[in-house]
Amino acid sequence: MRIHTRTLTAGVFAAMMLLAAAGCKKKAPAPPPPPPPRTETPAPPPPVAPKAQPPAIANFSAAPTNIQRGQSSTLTWSVSNATDMSIDQGVGAIPANGTRSVSPNNTTTYTLTARGPGGTTTRSATVNVSVPPPPVPPPPAKPRISGADMLSREAKDAYFDYDKSDIRDDARTALTADADLLKRIFAADPTFSVVVEGNCDERGSAEYNLGLGDRRGTSARDFLVSLGVPADKLRTISYGKDRPVCTDASEDCYQRNRHAHLAPAQ
Repeated sequence: MRIHTRTLTAGVFAAMMLLAAAGCKKKAPAPPPPPPPRTETPAPPPPVAPKAQPPAIANFSAAPTNIQRGQSSTLTWSVSNATDMSIDQGVGAIPANGTRSVSPNNTTTYTLTARGPGGTTTRSATVNVSVPPPPVPPPPAKPRISGADMLSREAKDAYFDYDKSDIRDDARTALTADADLLKRIFAADPTFSVVVEGNCDERGSAEYNLGLGDRRGTSARDFLVSLGVPADKLRTISYGKDRPVCTDASEDCYQRNRHAHLAPAQ
């Protein structure tokens, strides 16, 4: 019984010592009070600068839009909010509003570029160029034919009856064609003139045939003048029977020798 009391006293003593130690321990400081709420009005934020507007190209056009090579077209433009404006294809710097004449050799697209604080804006306009077909070369000039050549190629002889100088029907037809020919020759060469040669067949004397040949040449000349051939462009000569075109002793040959012939005047 003594042991039990001694143990109990020791336990009580230990508990009291613990309580004493706890009572001597330093207390933690209290947290500081929260700051009072602010009542001042906050300063306004700095103003925001307005955003720069990009350049505006109100108009950029070409008129006409279709041309032929060698012709011109007019570029027209209107730009705002830009500090630097230019058109390519060799046009270069431009004012804000204006026009410019261009003459491209081929279809060309022109681009207008406008730059400013707000950025860059572009606009394009196209001029369509057509190439005309090459001109048709003139026809080669016809070689000029002299009056003498024309007379040699186209003139017709007027034939006569035996021992006659009257203009018969076939001679009228031949001389009418000759009159048109002579008018063309004289129009091309006003200095040209013609000899109307009178010829006979071999029958009869030389003297007689010279007279007959003269009458035949004069009859042919007068008929040509009546058709409008200038008289001063015609003169006559008689060769009688000295210039036969055929020497056979036949009526066909005689007929061929009885004629009036047109020749260039020397």
